[in-house]
Amino acid sequence: MLEEIYTETKEHMEKSIEALRRDYKSLRTGKVSTSILDGIKVSYYGAPTELNQVASVLSPDATTIVISPWEKNLVQDIEKAINEANIGVNPNNDGEAVKLYFPPMTVEQRHEAAKQAKGMTDNAKVAIRNVRKHANDKVKVLHKDKEITDDENKKALDEIQKITDSYVTKADDTFKNKEQEILTV
Repeated sequence: MLEEIYTETKEHMEKSIEALRRDYKSLRTGKVSTSILDGIKVSYYGAPTELNQVASVLSPDATTIVISPWEKNLVQDIEKAINEANIGVNPNNDGEAVKLYFPPMTVEQRHEAAKQAKGMTDNAKVAIRNVRKHANDKVKVLHKDKEITDDENKKALDEIQKITDSYVTKADDTFKNKEQEILTV
């Protein structure tokens, strides 16, 4: 029973770390990434469709993204969707493709991005602690129902805390790596 709780706790905490990594992809670093466009939807025959489902999205260099729609009539819609997404750059439409030119990041922008990453990391830690609380509650119910002894209860709570500490450390390490990537010129 306790092993199930440990396994479930690890799975949920791992999902928090994965979500943190996904959140980081929305941040801008020194090199522009096409993942900054993830989540942008274009009206495709009336249905909101992911940008990468209606066009090829390439990054030919560190400061440019080129979006080439598979149907030329989508160029205007793509330009409109990018403007509405407010990603910090104005799209350039040449009739065939949409080009995004990102200026090099300033020191202030880098520090702001690092601050956003820190906030995302803190949110992931809160999620990890919420998973811990949920697991601890399950153990306490088992103890209250006399399904586990006092000693097993204490060991289980200690084990859950160790798991929590390891995932909080993992979140901090992930942040340090991302911060390094953001602040490196």
